[in-house]
Amino acid sequence: MNIGDVARLSGLPAKTIRYYEQIGLITPLRGDNGYRRFRDSDLHKLRFLGRARALGFSIEECRTLLALYEDDSRASADVKAIAREHMARIEAKIADLRAMHDTLSHLVEACAGDARPDCPILADLAGKTR
Repeated sequence: MNIGDVARLSGLPAKTIRYYEQIGLITPLRGDNGYRRFRDSDLHKLRFLGRARALGFSIEECRTLLALYEDDSRASADVKAIAREHMARIEAKIADLRAMHDTLSHLVEACAGDARPDCPILADLAGKTR
């Protein structure tokens, strides 16, 4: 398969596929003409990476997960530990977003939204408390 085929089948842009090759996540074959030739195993890895990235795993976490996936002697506990750490970071982000939402909700409620220049939203952004 060429890069266009594997991009279409994996759902990843060709630019991303070239980047994954550049950083060593995949290693397609090269023909005599220098063009990349992707195997089914490359397509499988790209789908794996696409799904892992969609779940928010970092490139380095993807590298580790891919290595674990390819290691038949892996311990599932190693995979679970990576996923738990990632889930903890997601939960922290969710808490941060909730706090942001609550603060903005309070500020929007406090703002009259009329023709007066007085605005608690701008006052808060400027660090001025009322």
